[in-house]
Amino acid sequence: MSLSLIGRNVGESVTLKMNETFAILKAKGEPVIHLGGGEPKSRAPLDAITSIASHLNSGEVRYAPADGTVDMKKAVIRFTRDTYNRTVEPSNVLVSSGAKQAIMVALQAILDPQDEVIFPAPYWVSYPDMVKLCGAIPVPVVPEDGTFTPTMKDITQNVSAYTKAIIINSPNNPSGVVYPPDFIREIVEFAEQKGLYLIMDDIYNKLVFDGVPLANPFDYVKDFSDNSKLIIINGVSKAYAMTGFRIGWAIGNKHLIKAMSNIQGHQTSGTSILLQKAAIGAINGVQNVVNSLKTTLENNKRVLVRQLKAFDGVHLIEPQGAFYTFADFSAYEKDSRKLSNFLLEKVRVLTVPGAEFGFEGHLRISFCGGIKDINQGIERIKWAIDPNSPNELYIGERKLVRDWN
Repeated sequence: MSLSLIGRNVGESVTLKMNETFAILKAKGEPVIHLGGGEPKSRAPLDAITSIASHLNSGEVRYAPADGTVDMKKAVIRFTRDTYNRTVEPSNVLVSSGAKQAIMVALQAILDPQDEVIFPAPYWVSYPDMVKLCGAIPVPVVPEDGTFTPTMKDITQNVSAYTKAIIINSPNNPSGVVYPPDFIREIVEFAEQKGLYLIMDDIYNKLVFDGVPLANPFDYVKDFSDNSKLIIINGVSKAYAMTGFRIGWAIGNKHLIKAMSNIQGHQTSGTSILLQKAAIGAINGVQNVVNSLKTTLENNKRVLVRQLKAFDGVHLIEPQGAFYTFADFSAYEKDSRKLSNFLLEKVRVLTVPGAEFGFEGHLRISFCGGIKDINQGIERIKWAIDPNSPNELYIGERKLVRDWN
């Protein structure tokens, strides 16, 4: 079969494949536990459901503008004012089918073949392939100090004449680390000085724990003109537990947003008007759903971190936001894909290999599910890899016997 260069070099989404694997095993009646998930288990906000139901009952479900409806843009403007203390215009807003599409359309609007895009590691699994889809070159940057927090030196020594953009994701997926305000200030100032696009992937910025300070990139911007190359990405998927609604957005200068809208118009003709109605309901509705989710996640995090720290040989930097831990299991197995597959095969626990995020030896373990899944999942993992574990483990009425060292 003859495939394009992009078709041959872009792989499937590891996290989406994992969700598919979970669904298949669950349907077969397997006692599988999903600790690799990227979506909260909370119900979507009632305001979102009533809003979408009201419009559906009207029967007027038509095309929406390619860049978003007037009311959806008003909701995003309100969200931006409340979250970033910055008022933007409708011409600065593009509504997309999820934050992922907003990032993808932004990259398509700014990148030429052979351009380079820098992003710190560990990174969200889609960044490298999204850059490749534009014919450009991903440049992951691993912090020299062995932590998950980059420094400006880490970034600047990877900048070349081909560098076009930098992507920053804080709170970070998969590590849960929140980048310090001084770093955000420096990266904003550096990007402005060098004329680089700076894409701030802020999809988790409502989910920060224990009073950790979260920097507002707008606080450090000097150029608010139409020459600004700052792009803010956000959406309703994580903080409002609305992953399946697929509504995200980008904030940028009006010329860039127009180009992104043109591209998106040819790709999808715009985002579903029904799903935009739901997002409007969530953003304009009662916000205690976000605080409630954050409280639940904080409690889940404490349970998971406590259990992981009880493992001999597992090293963990405690997450400050999002809903993932990114623990170093290399004392047990340096090949993270091998370890992840082993845990799925032997004890039916799904985790995401660190290699997919640019950090070998680690596993991304999520705490966005229930406490029961966390407790049982970690119990199974410990039994599978700890050589001092008993020879047998019961999962319900199923008895597992260790047949490995």
